[in-house]
Amino acid sequence: MAKIFFKVVLLLLLAGCAASKKTKFDDYVFKTNSEKQGYINSYDQALKLWDIPYTEENIPTTYGTVHLIISGAENGKDLVLLHGMDASSTMWYPNIKALSKTHRIYAIDFLMEPGKSTLTTKPLSSEEIVILYNEIFNHYKLKKIDIIGASRGGWIATLLATQKENSIDKIVLLSPAQTFKSVDKVRKMTPALLLKLFPNEKRFEKTLKIFSIHPEKISPVYKRQFYLANKYAKSNSSMLKMRPFSDDELKSITNPVLILIGDHDVINSQETRERAQKLLINGTTKTINDAGHFLSIDQSKIVNEGIIDFLNPKKTNSNL
Repeated sequence: MAKIFFKVVLLLLLAGCAASKKTKFDDYVFKTNSEKQGYINSYDQALKLWDIPYTEENIPTTYGTVHLIISGAENGKDLVLLHGMDASSTMWYPNIKALSKTHRIYAIDFLMEPGKSTLTTKPLSSEEIVILYNEIFNHYKLKKIDIIGASRGGWIATLLATQKENSIDKIVLLSPAQTFKSVDKVRKMTPALLLKLFPNEKRFEKTLKIFSIHPEKISPVYKRQFYLANKYAKSNSSMLKMRPFSDDELKSITNPVLILIGDHDVINSQETRERAQKLLINGTTKTINDAGHFLSIDQSKIVNEGIIDFLNPKKTNSNL
């Protein structure tokens, strides 16, 4: 019954998306130029929360212009960050300072979501998503990279790792969505789904309380950007294309993988942890206490230390 309910709501989202395409403004994500500019302004304000030196770059790809934020140790190991749905690369503000000490960071805005990347083709298939990221990696000559994916970004990271030829070394999955098992508590997510259909600040605040155990830790500046992403951005069909990976696909991943899941996550359950531990040849699953789906904000210090210990086992994090 829960799955049927979820599909009905997603179909309503798609119907809204189809209707929005009648607008004259030609942008996959935003309905009007003024709304897009308002969102970009809020993105720029949220990016100041990084509080470390960084550069922004836009690179051409087969499917559009991809925006990246690059920071960290110039001689450090390459680390790619894949953000959660509608969160954009600015979401890494509680983590970026710690990660940048040992790695060269490439935070990528996903083409089909609010951010500074711009899709110029039809929505991407899974095969096209793989092509897209390989183009980005080739552009920067990235090889044997570490990769961190949050929520939908975790699904994309896993998709890339299932390819026979890939450039990945270690993988960190933060509350990966639709990766090991379908969304767990669908009914509890109803306010989040309704937010996409009928966005307002009351539904937004309720949604934050569903995904975060400590919403008070979310910066008001970032919260504003995240709200505008939900208010202005069109819904899209890409969520429908995300399916949990098969046993064979997961068994094909030989990379070291760390999966961190909050003990109050509405996306993942104990079954998620058990399936990941069973099928990943070199996987480690850990539960982060007192954390929801937004565990990188709810428990940023613990998450940062766990990631660093995994990526740099010989490094000390005593000064973080």
